[in-house]
Amino acid sequence: MFKKLFGQFSKDMGIDLGTANTLVYVKDQGIVINEASVVAINTRNDKIVAVGDDAKIMLGKTPQHINVVRPLIDGVISDFEVSEKMIKHFINKVHRESMTFVPRPKVMVAIPLDVTEVERKAVEDSVMGAGASEVFLIEEVVAAAIGAGLPIQEATASMVVDIGGGTTEIAVISLGGVVSWKSLKLAGDKLNEAIIQYARDKFNILLGERTAEKIKCQIASVLPLDEPIDTTMRGRDLLTGLPKEIKITDANIREAIARPIKLIVENIKTTIENTPPELVADLYERGMILTGGGALLKGLDVLIHQETKMPVHIADDPLTAVVRGTGKVLDDLDNLKEILLPSTKDLGLT
Repeated sequence: MFKKLFGQFSKDMGIDLGTANTLVYVKDQGIVINEASVVAINTRNDKIVAVGDDAKIMLGKTPQHINVVRPLIDGVISDFEVSEKMIKHFINKVHRESMTFVPRPKVMVAIPLDVTEVERKAVEDSVMGAGASEVFLIEEVVAAAIGAGLPIQEATASMVVDIGGGTTEIAVISLGGVVSWKSLKLAGDKLNEAIIQYARDKFNILLGERTAEKIKCQIASVLPLDEPIDTTMRGRDLLTGLPKEIKITDANIREAIARPIKLIVENIKTTIENTPPELVADLYERGMILTGGGALLKGLDVLIHQETKMPVHIADDPLTAVVRGTGKVLDDLDNLKEILLPSTKDLGLT
């Protein structure tokens, strides 16, 4: 009875539970949270110090008793307890201005294509433990396609390449389901790691994760630019142990990320090769759409077009396509419920 009563005053929400960022959509309000999937914990008393963007700015800058954790790795929960606390924090934040003292919302969560049933159950359990009354699961690429406005329930091919922080999801969708797909543990975080490794090998500089990400966002490109751009790279000199800074160009970063970008493009081509001919014919006419933060890499759409000979489009606001998709499904749950994944309870995993 109380569960039902609290649920009536709660705000149903869609969550894009990403490796790098967590976005929350609230029915009738839109996107209300877009923060880093990071939690800072005081190991002396096991209390949370900060969550989200407030915790991210602490990365690499904390004393020994403050542990900054990313509770998701490669798109799946790696630290159940911390994930639950992070989700609970975001649910409570959404309800802070309302009169709901014990929020019990219905929550829809987007998950990667290749999660195991155990990993799927971990998502359901952590969201339920965080205060949800009911949990729905949807595949990230399906949510991204809906968020980008693709007609996924029609008998025609829709192709999505969703490049997030932890995973790249490539899928061809028709009649509400995924026909052919690839899920790679290769995305924004791996590009950051490639930049860190390049700085170490080429310049004997040790970079922090946040510095590498900042450089990537500023000057990374996958094709030569009309006008070269540069920025300052600051880190620790591996030879002297002292601070060091140098100028680097977009050509340096292009060289650093060339291998992971090549792997992503090769897997896009493989996915197309594994797609039935009738749907491939649709794709050559309609093309594919890029979503996620990786869609913003300069020249990526052009490179994929050159390699596949297909039209390539970048979604409007690609960073929010997945969570907007969860919101659209929440708003029309009766008609779109069939595209959701079965719960682990339905599969007999209790």
